[in-house]
Amino acid sequence: MNIYTRKQRWKLTLLIAALLIGIGSLWYTNQLVQKLATEEKKKVELWAEATRQISDINTEPGDISFALSVLTNNTTVPVILTDEKKQIISTRNLDSLLSEDGSYAKEELAQMGKQHEPIEIAFAGNQKNFIYYKDSLILTQLRYYPYFQLMVIGLFLIVSYLAFSSSRKAEQNQVWVGMAKETAHQLGTPLSSLMAWLEIIKLKSPEEEYVIELEKDINRLNTITERFSKIGSAPALKKENLTEVLENSISYIKSRSSSRIHFSLENTQSYNVEAPLNVALFEWVLENLFKNAIDAMSGEGSIRIKITDQQQFAYIDISDTGKGIQKSKYKTVFKPGYTSKNRGWGLGLSLSKRIVEEYHTGQIFVKSSEINKGTTFRIVLKKGA
Repeated sequence: MNIYTRKQRWKLTLLIAALLIGIGSLWYTNQLVQKLATEEKKKVELWAEATRQISDINTEPGDISFALSVLTNNTTVPVILTDEKKQIISTRNLDSLLSEDGSYAKEELAQMGKQHEPIEIAFAGNQKNFIYYKDSLILTQLRYYPYFQLMVIGLFLIVSYLAFSSSRKAEQNQVWVGMAKETAHQLGTPLSSLMAWLEIIKLKSPEEEYVIELEKDINRLNTITERFSKIGSAPALKKENLTEVLENSISYIKSRSSSRIHFSLENTQSYNVEAPLNVALFEWVLENLFKNAIDAMSGEGSIRIKITDQQQFAYIDISDTGKGIQKSKYKTVFKPGYTSKNRGWGLGLSLSKRIVEEYHTGQIFVKSSEINKGTTFRIVLKKGA
């Protein structure tokens, strides 16, 4: 069983456990609420009977003492005694200060009538009183307790999910960095050997065309090795002329792509726009975008690059005339593993996003796209050092 499968099982187990705890707790709390509500109703009914007995002149003195005891023992359930015309006779367990205000008692009476049916007290001579009551503070709190439990369980699930996601992202980053560092290390040994052999060949045939091209390719490998070695550590940024950096990247891609691909570079300002960059890494971003654009156009079309200065930020818009991207995929294209090509790992845009946003504190996103008309990616760079 791999790590991913184990984590998925842990997540499922955690979710099921949380649901079981939540359901069990809600059921148990509901049972307690029902029992307490029944007990309170019985208490009020007993209180009503005690009131009737005290009012009954035929009741024995011992019975009156018991009735008085019942009345004084009700210290939790708010009750109001009224006559047949709903005129308040007495109250119990209401706010003593607010009770002095007649409107407060009437409001409480209305609420009690909505919450429970009043209990009738029948006296001799067909006289009747009614006892209105509402849930005690404890019962009210207990009724709302399940909602509090649900919030706690929800918070627990959210925190657990964030913890798992953070852990997974940290592991992914670790694997990503480890792979990049190992790639740089593995390239280093044969690259050093190639550079030594190149020096030997240059001594014999320094002007040969194949020697010049071989040197270019070795320098390219050296740049790639440098890029991989910088992954995982904060690269040094230096203010660079964006036009020059773009021209160099365009020149490299142009010489290695079809002649049917047309590049155009436009600086909307009359001056050079500069931004802090690590050229080796930023050129990697540009190459990924250019290669994706070429693939999207099936080797024929135009790529337009525009530089715009917006005071604190510099915008670089890269537009192609390719097949376009669905709006629902604007964010998905930057996820590791996503690719629309038959061949490829789907890491180019994910890597580009990491370089721009984590190493250059900028932004990269799909600015606009139309199916079968083209796509524009925007890179936003901070101009401050």
